[in-house]
Amino acid sequence: MKNLDWANLPFGYVQADYNVRCYYRNGKWGEIEVSSDPNINMSIAATCLHYGQEGFEGLKAYRGKDGKVRLFRVDANAERLQQTARGLLMAEVPTELFAEMCKKVVLLNEDWIPPYETGATLYLRPLLIGTGAQVGVKSADEFCFLIFVTPVGPYFKGGFKCNPYVITRQYDRAAPLGTGRYKVGGNYAASMLASKFAHDKGYAAEFYLDAKEKKYMDECGAANFFGIKDNTYITPKSDSILPSITNRSLMQLAEDLGMKVERRPIPEEELSTFEEAGACGTAAVISPISYIDDLENDHRYTISKTGEPGPISKKLYDLLRGIQYGTEEDKHGWTTVIKE
Repeated sequence: MKNLDWANLPFGYVQADYNVRCYYRNGKWGEIEVSSDPNINMSIAATCLHYGQEGFEGLKAYRGKDGKVRLFRVDANAERLQQTARGLLMAEVPTELFAEMCKKVVLLNEDWIPPYETGATLYLRPLLIGTGAQVGVKSADEFCFLIFVTPVGPYFKGGFKCNPYVITRQYDRAAPLGTGRYKVGGNYAASMLASKFAHDKGYAAEFYLDAKEKKYMDECGAANFFGIKDNTYITPKSDSILPSITNRSLMQLAEDLGMKVERRPIPEEELSTFEEAGACGTAAVISPISYIDDLENDHRYTISKTGEPGPISKKLYDLLRGIQYGTEEDKHGWTTVIKE
């Protein structure tokens, strides 16, 4: 195991030993290649550079209390990347190839998997890019699928604690009927100004309203939003929102706990009725929300009266993390043990 200060790792990039790659040429995927080079050699006319023809994923490898190494919901990440590929006219990565490359890159970098209970994990970044050279706006005929890894600490300093958010109306993350449902770099580039606005004012992240009417809650920074009231887990339904695998998992766990689950539009004024709320995604799992400010209307929606995470959010967080680390029963077969 590498000699790192695992407990104090930031959520940032640390170059590991190996990455894995596979190229799509002449209508088919080639063999998996192992590389120790962190750079990519490609044409200056590659479609990913000019027309944003790229998509990516994020998942983690966990070293459990039992010493086993697990991946979480690999098939779901493969499925989402396939949806992105269809939306951007890219070659789809077969689930078997995606899973094989995930396992391979983790085992090649086993010394970079953080120890159990340090709060750190090994983050996998699968990336699909158009490498074929084009000047006209059309799909590439060649693609590169690669996966690199990096050990990361908690996304938010302090881990599972309440954070404040701010509603932004002057920026949209994605247009209706656009690429919001796909995990593409352009959505994140479009969020950077709003994110800077929120951070400069002392908030954890920005909160987007729907781009069409500015009435309904959309994405919460780079994460999905959920609210809890009356023993019901409620999350927005919109074609502009990225279908979060973490959110999907939390919905299932909420049902397992006997809660109702609703996916529907959430009007801004409903925020005042939630007993608990949070942002959820691979990076943070759940980031509980303390309050949401609407600066333009000089209004604060206080979610946590105590400033501490609510009991249901804590239960869901502990349950999901327990499944990921192997301390809770994996009733739904979400984890893949890749090293005993």
